Amino acid sequence: MKHEWRKHEREFYLPSKKPEKIIIPEFKFYTIEGKGNPNDDFFSEYIGVLYSLSYAIKMSPKKGLAPQDYFDYTVYPLEGIWDISDKAKKNYNGILDKDSLIFKLMIRQPDFVNEDFAAMILEQTKKKKPHDLLDKVGFEKIEDGVCIQMMHIGSYDNEPVSFKQMEDFAESEKSVRKSKVHREIYLSDARKVAPEKLKTVLRFKITKE
Repeated sequence: MKHEWRKHEREFYLPSKKPEKIIIPEFKFYTIEGKGNPNDDFFSEYIGVLYSLSYAIKMSPKKGLAPQDYFDYTVYPLEGIWDISDKAKKNYNGILDKDSLIFKLMIRQPDFVNEDFAAMILEQTKKKKPHDLLDKVGFEKIEDGVCIQMMHIGSYDNEPVSFKQMEDFAESEKSVRKSKVHREIYLSDARKVAPEKLKTVLRFKITKE
């Protein structure tokens, strides 16, 4: 049976539109780091290399490359961990300069993908679909642990409203947000969906007060 994250892992990818606490276990990802304004043209190149690798893994049985424990699945959504530069933090005045953004984009990979298989797919992709950014791609295991998350509906520019709700909820749980670093999971294609209808999972780590 095909593994579909929308059906089988709803707790991680389809949360409520109200804040909730959740424990995020360790997952495996192809990742790539960068900086700058995500509205600029370069950003789509970063996304493209992650999807090229993710679909190479999904289609690996057709190339005779799939590992023995392969199972069919739906490719996971794009995710991003966001921060701003140290210089921007020192000069921050409440207005976000998107050119100062620092990001780590990633796409989760199924459990059957190990480091050797991920490296093999990366090398195969470099040969068949060469791109300079492939040299920046890593394969990581990431565990976020205890977090607050919610579904944000609307423009990315309106996310501070949802983050305020999440921070207030954390306080009600006698916890605090660890830092302004946060994770976003993109369930909508911003090229095709109106800003007011975008669906984005927002998540940040918390610690006890």
